[in-house]
Amino acid sequence: MPIVKRACDPCHRRKVKCNGQEYPCKNCLQSGLTCTFNAIPQKKGPKGSRAKVISELRATQRQSELAIKVEEGLHGIDTSPTSSVMARELLSSGIIDVCIEKFFANLYPTMPILHRKSLQQAAMSIGSSLDTYCLFSSLCAFMLIQPGRESPNIDARVSGTTLLEETLRVRRSCDYVEHTTLDTVTTSFFLFGCYFGLNKHNTAWFYLREATTLVQNLGMQHESTYQSGDRTECLRGRRLFWLLFVTERAYALQRHRPLTLHATIALPTIDDDPDETTAIAGFIHLVNLFRPFDDTFIGLWNKSRDDCSTEWLSRLQQQLSKALPARHDGTENQVADLRTSQQWLRMIVWQLSISNGYLSSSSAQPAMTFQYPIEIARDLATVTGQISHRSMEVHGIGLVEKLFDVACTLTDVMACVPINATTSKVGPRDYLHQFMRLVSTLGGGQSRFVPLLQAKIRETLPSSGTSMPLALPLAAFDDSTDEDDEGPASPDSIQSGSPSVTVMTGLEMSSLAISALRQNPTTTTPLCCLTTTLPMETAYPVSAAGGFRAYQRC
Repeated sequence: MPIVKRACDPCHRRKVKCNGQEYPCKNCLQSGLTCTFNAIPQKKGPKGSRAKVISELRATQRQSELAIKVEEGLHGIDTSPTSSVMARELLSSGIIDVCIEKFFANLYPTMPILHRKSLQQAAMSIGSSLDTYCLFSSLCAFMLIQPGRESPNIDARVSGTTLLEETLRVRRSCDYVEHTTLDTVTTSFFLFGCYFGLNKHNTAWFYLREATTLVQNLGMQHESTYQSGDRTECLRGRRLFWLLFVTERAYALQRHRPLTLHATIALPTIDDDPDETTAIAGFIHLVNLFRPFDDTFIGLWNKSRDDCSTEWLSRLQQQLSKALPARHDGTENQVADLRTSQQWLRMIVWQLSISNGYLSSSSAQPAMTFQYPIEIARDLATVTGQISHRSMEVHGIGLVEKLFDVACTLTDVMACVPINATTSKVGPRDYLHQFMRLVSTLGGGQSRFVPLLQAKIRETLPSSGTSMPLALPLAAFDDSTDEDDEGPASPDSIQSGSPSVTVMTGLEMSSLAISALRQNPTTTTPLCCLTTTLPMETAYPVSAAGGFRAYQRC
């Protein structure tokens, strides 16, 4: 190293006197920094902050060295024992063990796509392949990013976003598209989950679509793919296909996206593994909940087709209502996801019904009336009253968003359907309060959804306020005594003494909706008003505060 008459890079950055005649300089030796002279001298000018930067320099240099060592190790280049230790600073065995344990304890019943024994064996040789390394880093990132999944046993310097960036960095060095494995597909799924938790939905959609594309590259949509090969990998691949099948449909409904996967292979069976009978039984129930939401429904939902009917929608509601057994022996975490998804899907079908003008205040089918969301809300409030807070929180922001969607639709219905405010029994306002409490206390809901829900309540139900009472007792949600659910309200039953309710025809409702949309095109709610054509001569109950609104997620 030539001797130069200027400060080395670390001393220059720290703004301390450097003995440029020696290499390495005394300051770098004492601080444990690499003494370099790579920086290009800048013109003199105003100086920045003189805060200490030793930690920053150490972190930057350590990360650069770690990146090089990891690249060398993963490509089979011999490295020293010291470099092996450095490579595990970011993704240590402690972090891996904690995340694996949390995954199998909380999420495995709804995501049975990993094999514990195989995963633990792979963890012992994590540097053997890029696929394995990315699988573990993406799994740990996924477990750490979701609200409420932080662990005190993990080094505070390692965050979910750090591991996410590490996964993407390492992945760029391999051609995983041409050399796809089950680990590759699983990594893409976990990346989707990471960005979903970070509320970056364009990127989340990219990785979800990447995962389904890789599935097709591997031929996982063909039953013949599972007839040969390692049995454990075949079972894992089949479950991964169906998990992506469910995830794609849920996301298509939330974000109006198209589908790529279809029910082309057999479902997993409870006989696959005697030790996992309960978990797989629940997973099969989850798949069956989403199976009716095929290209036909998604096309109607996305407005690319219009060939539905009252009978078809009514049958779909009946199918959803009976999709789950009255009593399920799965884990409480599994029940939380199943029951919440069931009620959310019922609400989605109801929204499609009203957007196509198929609801009637005098329908003999409860699912085709304006009051049906009150029944859905009652059932969801009953379920959430039976489930612990922790069992709901482990599902992250996805479950919170479903609760939020149901609460928003219930708010709209409460503004349009006459509610007996004098009854002493539990009713829609209590259900709404229950959902607000859950959204505000579950991880991520307070910052992302509570302000939106409060604004919606103030706008739609200005007289109700937004104060949240304590949780209502479970007995309060007995579904056999709620007078508000006795049947649909007809126009004749709306009393003239109720100043907040009037009667409008479909034509008047459409005009009102269009007028409201023009007056407030940038509404603060995450929902957009649908103004699809309704039967023009049918009378509908409408809130004087703003009209009946059927909402869909934008």
